Amino acid sequence: MDQEIDRLKDQPETGFITSQQEKENKKKKQGDRFSSTVKALKKDWQLYSLLILPIAYLIIFQYLPMIGNVIAFRKFVPGGSMFGEEFVGLHYVRMFINDPTFWRVFKNTLMLGGLTLLFNFPLPIIFAILLNEVKINKFKKFVQTASYLPHFISTVIVAGMIMEILASNGIVNQLIEMITGEKIIFMQSADWFRTIYVGSEVWQRTGWGAILYLAALTNIDPNLYEAAAIDGAGRLRQTWHVTIPGILPTVVTLLILNIGSFMNVGFEKILLLYNPLNYATSDVVSTYLYRIGLISNNFSYSTAIGLFQAIIGFVLVMSANMISKKVTDRSLW
Repeated sequence: MDQEIDRLKDQPETGFITSQQEKENKKKKQGDRFSSTVKALKKDWQLYSLLILPIAYLIIFQYLPMIGNVIAFRKFVPGGSMFGEEFVGLHYVRMFINDPTFWRVFKNTLMLGGLTLLFNFPLPIIFAILLNEVKINKFKKFVQTASYLPHFISTVIVAGMIMEILASNGIVNQLIEMITGEKIIFMQSADWFRTIYVGSEVWQRTGWGAILYLAALTNIDPNLYEAAAIDGAGRLRQTWHVTIPGILPTVVTLLILNIGSFMNVGFEKILLLYNPLNYATSDVVSTYLYRIGLISNNFSYSTAIGLFQAIIGFVLVMSANMISKKVTDRSLW
């Protein structure tokens, strides 16, 4: 019996692997991984050297500015220390929790972000699928080009076009006046701001957003469509059972990224379009931060609000990634 036990201990693969052996195996694997990484770097150092500038950019402009978040917990005085003059703890956090204006702009941010995601995310998918069904190449290219163009128009110009078209003497009000005899003051009405903002986002982003889905559609094996057609599936069932599963990884990836930018509604466009008469629906966290930080010079308070917004965005991305991994078995990491 003792001889049998000794024989089994001499065969670690059968289950008698000691903790010491596990540590040694782990160290050996780490050593192999490190040596293979060094070999890859030496072999393709020219390619890896191209990463130096992007990494430097990220460090200088994305990570180093994070140090400034410390003034959310310190009292910052313009002209004084860049890290604040005195530690005030959660004073600014309590300040924005008790600030009714902040909760109004927070609600507006959620509403505009939610409506933008609701309309701006599925429409490029539908547009790409419909465009993929067009067989006349010239018409297809014309529609693609026409749908891409709004993306390249400056936000300032788009805001100017919206204000001109929807002005009291604009073309829209002229048509409404011909039909109803009355005018609608679009830009001074809080009730119309969300419709105007989301509509302009759809006009600008749908064609551009469809590019990635059109690229994903080209990777679907045509034999799958032929097999589905042989089985008697029409175009609608082929779309449901072949096209949508084919672009699902792209859809999931872009959905998580869109949820991550959920709180960052278009600051520039809103700043150009809003006014005190439509603040009730147009004022968002970004514009509130602009007024508090740059106009009122209350940098510590605006940093605390910005940090709060960033934490919510981080939680949303992590949650969306985790839910996607559990439901669809696909995720960003």
